[in-house]
Amino acid sequence: MKLLRHGAAGAERPGLLHTDGTIRDLTGIVPDIAGDVLSDAGLSALRDADVASLPVVAADTRLGPCVAGTGKFICIGLNYADHAAESGLAVPPEPVIFMKATSAIVGPNDPIIIPRTSEKTDWEVELGVIIGTRAKYASEADALKHVAGYAVTNDVSERAFQTERAGQWTKGKSCDNFGQLGPWLVTRDEVEDPQNLAMWLKVNGQTMQNGATRTMVYGVAHVISYLSQFMTLHPGDVISTGTPPGVGMGMKPPRYLKPGDVVELGIEGLGQQRQDVIADA
Repeated sequence: MKLLRHGAAGAERPGLLHTDGTIRDLTGIVPDIAGDVLSDAGLSALRDADVASLPVVAADTRLGPCVAGTGKFICIGLNYADHAAESGLAVPPEPVIFMKATSAIVGPNDPIIIPRTSEKTDWEVELGVIIGTRAKYASEADALKHVAGYAVTNDVSERAFQTERAGQWTKGKSCDNFGQLGPWLVTRDEVEDPQNLAMWLKVNGQTMQNGATRTMVYGVAHVISYLSQFMTLHPGDVISTGTPPGVGMGMKPPRYLKPGDVVELGIEGLGQQRQDVIADA
């Protein structure tokens, strides 16, 4: 299934992409794409719904983040060896963990807003993992059982805030509209191998990133198990698993986003995003 949320920001309603290509409204079937709905039992109940009888949502309706109730937005840094190399950094001996504020989460086609004083706003296409059931001390063998599904994420980053200001990476990762998520949550039964997905990103039509999840240093199952040794993962939590090479920071000379740019990105089987880049008013 491809689950989504549609409507105005802050007033999204649950939905589903029907096999006929239309979006169907799940209001009345489930309260939101969140909580127990993300469990195996909750997803099984949705599969049994008579989707063809549900109301059709207008094709031009805004899509919101594909999951609600996210308590943690956890990111894995330097998780592609070739991206670490372009950043001039060594492959880490363990996954690098940092948090992105949940207030950064927006819909897949909502704009990238360049913060005031920013000169180095950058792009990062990433595979997002959405937790469906509580995971604590999960084994790597069982880790994927805790996944509700997968989604495209854009881990937008302000590199000066991230690396040139005192402190850690969080403030360079958490600005408003720095976390596009969706267009939909693709349930794990429809993703045969999360470690074999092509991924890409373009700026103004020019391909910047062209990679695949198979080059991750630490795979999805390892990351989930690893994180669960330090913190309990809850339904709706999002893990952004790292980016392949081709970010603006790694170019010579570096290239960063400016108002008027258009960013497009996608992952095989998980859909695409498109964002206009605008300045913060």
